[in-house]
Amino acid sequence: MTITKITDVSKSRKRIEIDGEFAFVLYKGELAFYGMKEESEIREEDYQEIMTKILPKRAKLRAMNLLKSRTYTTVQLMEKLKTGGYPPQIIREAIDYVASFGYINDSQYAYDFIEYNKENKSKNRIMADLRRKGISGDMVEAAWEEAVGEDRAALEKKQIIKLLEKKHFSPEDATLQESQKMMAFLYRKGFAIETIRNVLSLDITSF
Repeated sequence: MTITKITDVSKSRKRIEIDGEFAFVLYKGELAFYGMKEESEIREEDYQEIMTKILPKRAKLRAMNLLKSRTYTTVQLMEKLKTGGYPPQIIREAIDYVASFGYINDSQYAYDFIEYNKENKSKNRIMADLRRKGISGDMVEAAWEEAVGEDRAALEKKQIIKLLEKKHFSPEDATLQESQKMMAFLYRKGFAIETIRNVLSLDITSF
């Protein structure tokens, strides 16, 4: 295996390419320790030590430190480790490690996110937010059913009414054009069209 390229990541860290492909990121002192230079050969035993001892330990510690400050989904944590220059197999090992202790749990993340946001966001908006965080649609649906279940319509009615009150919008006094404009606004917010029509036909002061 030939070290074909070494580039700076920071003053202390270097990006290493082996045989023309990205291999890993090491500290400057580690390059000196292993005698790594461009166009030099890396010994198999050195490569294995880096991939099985040094990087896994470092990635696991990095993952644990990240999770101390906030929760992450699997995809979010993988992206953070990727930006740190860890190879895919090392990232997977670190993810499996923290997951084995329950420090990362996408189902629980989705449930907690829904519980926190269900009073202020529509189901569609919540689902879109969670998918952007890397959680599958099926997992989000399962978490929604657990957190909200059959209460979606009643929950969304309350959310819509809050928005109407905030905008000082009265369905009874609005013109057809104003109602259509409001309906479009609520639809873009992610509310179900049937619920929007229902609420706009209600006297919100008596709901």
